[in-house]
Amino acid sequence: MKALAQRTAQALRILLGLLGAAACSPEAVDENGLPQVVSTSTMIADWVEVVGGAEIEHTGILVPGVDPHIYEPVPADSIAMEEAELIFYNGYNLEPKLIKLMNAVGTQARKIALAERVDPLVTAYEGRMEPDPHVWGDVQNVIPMVNAIRDALIELSPADEATFTNNAAAFRAKLVELDTWVQQQINTIPEENRTLVTTHDAFEYYINAYGLRSAGTLIGISTEEQPSAQTVARLADDIEAANIPAIFAETTINPALITTVAEEAGVTLAERELYSDSIGEAGGEADSYVKMIAANTRTIVEALGGRFEDFGPDR
Repeated sequence: MKALAQRTAQALRILLGLLGAAACSPEAVDENGLPQVVSTSTMIADWVEVVGGAEIEHTGILVPGVDPHIYEPVPADSIAMEEAELIFYNGYNLEPKLIKLMNAVGTQARKIALAERVDPLVTAYEGRMEPDPHVWGDVQNVIPMVNAIRDALIELSPADEATFTNNAAAFRAKLVELDTWVQQQINTIPEENRTLVTTHDAFEYYINAYGLRSAGTLIGISTEEQPSAQTVARLADDIEAANIPAIFAETTINPALITTVAEEAGVTLAERELYSDSIGEAGGEADSYVKMIAANTRTIVEALGGRFEDFGPDR
């Protein structure tokens, strides 16, 4: 069902892109006079909308639930990037095909790799060391990225400096509060249970920031990888030996393989999935970056034996 929903969303984007190309001229797109801003991942789109507010015309390329590692661009993406004045993307090769498209067609836009404002963790990938692109797992890492969004928007539209500055300041304050809250929740997990096992290697920043351990993953930093039977068996053995209470599936990846690992290790697969490379659907529990981190923290804390306290709707 998840794969069908993603294919349906992509088909709709193709149709809308073709219709837009036929019906709209660049003048029609720009007639509101707002700066044309494009973002790639759903996390970045959320930050850009928070900081930019109503003062920008924003297009987010990826929709909730779509995996940026393997996303195939559609015609609407080319149109958006061709017309953009400013493009925010993750970088560190999170969205390789979108980066390739951006460099080919987004010639008039300023391009900012937000994750590359953060010193990365480095991991082995295909026999070489590569930066881990999943920097948003540590909430503190988002603060310099929000500052970069603010500064770029001010440069693009100086008349709106006060709005961008105030929006960014309010969001940074919420991020500081969220960071503290996450640590408080993780601290309720019994020390011997603070080990995280997920489908792909997307949570190292979260693990390092909040005092967890990693017992391994099925695949590395990119979901393009396919685990071998030996990898599955070795991870199952490690989990069993470590007496881990639960392991976790992810919303953007087929849960079949991690389910197999859970069965072989005789361990519980957490009922709630983790949001790794995308926020959740609109109207859901994780439809913003802040809500995504809160939802993931709840999932981890409850499955590993901690005591979860809601972050709260007023925050």
